[in-house]
Amino acid sequence: MGRNLAGAIVTIGEILVEIMAVEKGNGFLDAQPLVGPFPSGAPAIFIDQVGRLGHPAAIISAVGEDDFGRLNLDRLREDGVDVSAVAIYPGAATGSAFVRYRQNGARDFVFNIRDSASGRVSLSAGAVDTLERAGHLHFTGSSLGIPAILDIAETAIGIVKRKGGTVSFDPNVRKELLGDTSFRRSVDAIVAASDILLPSGDELLLIAGGDNETRAVSSLLARGVSEIILKRGAEGATYFDRTGTASAPGFVVEEVDPTGAGDCFGATYLVCRRRGMPVADALRYANAAGARTVTVKGPMEGTSSFGTLDGFMAVTAIRG
Repeated sequence: MGRNLAGAIVTIGEILVEIMAVEKGNGFLDAQPLVGPFPSGAPAIFIDQVGRLGHPAAIISAVGEDDFGRLNLDRLREDGVDVSAVAIYPGAATGSAFVRYRQNGARDFVFNIRDSASGRVSLSAGAVDTLERAGHLHFTGSSLGIPAILDIAETAIGIVKRKGGTVSFDPNVRKELLGDTSFRRSVDAIVAASDILLPSGDELLLIAGGDNETRAVSSLLARGVSEIILKRGAEGATYFDRTGTASAPGFVVEEVDPTGAGDCFGATYLVCRRRGMPVADALRYANAAGARTVTVKGPMEGTSSFGTLDGFMAVTAIRG
């Protein structure tokens, strides 16, 4: 098919646009000024960052035959992402998220994802071909709330693993969903198949089922996970494997928009490791990618090349 996807990082998940309220407050019960649309969706942000770093990248997803879909596909292509396995459905709407920040920094969302075109994601012939060429498959917890994506996860993992590829999981899963027994089983199966986990904060305890960080890490490593990278937000990140740990501090920045920071962190860490970088360097670049992302308004607007990250680290203070 003429695509050079050998060893590519591939993700499966939702593509959407994000539209933000200009003024802080609670919800959307009143008419108010908005800004956007911005290309978005956790898997899309993740894979855009992979592409920006110059690594072969592809996404399996679906959009509507509309401006929101074209907006996303144009951005992904521009940043080096293969989108040939993204289905375009006439008559279906591309997903959307309306976001408003509260005064305390929390956010209110109105989502259209499950019933959008992303709800029709399937393993088409093009999607299977993409997975056959992949070296690594990444899942984001937000995607697992979409039944169509959950249904194909096991098959996709099998294709990549049979070729000697690896799997990572960023368990951005809402606590309420984990209360559903069948959903919990699916998440546990993805965790069990994952070589690398990229949780944030309490997500580590949620997926391990424990109440202590040390025990949670030990439990997950015993279940077959090779690397756990715990994202600690502004404080940086900690790496765990069976031989020990490593930590790297965060960078001092002024937060404008936190959406996408964890996705850019994970993408950068994975690319660095696949390029053979030591853990310490991979954490430093990943922290820089996450920190830079929050300084820019719009979830995908802060994705970065290695050159951009080098410049950012040269002038940005590390947290003491």
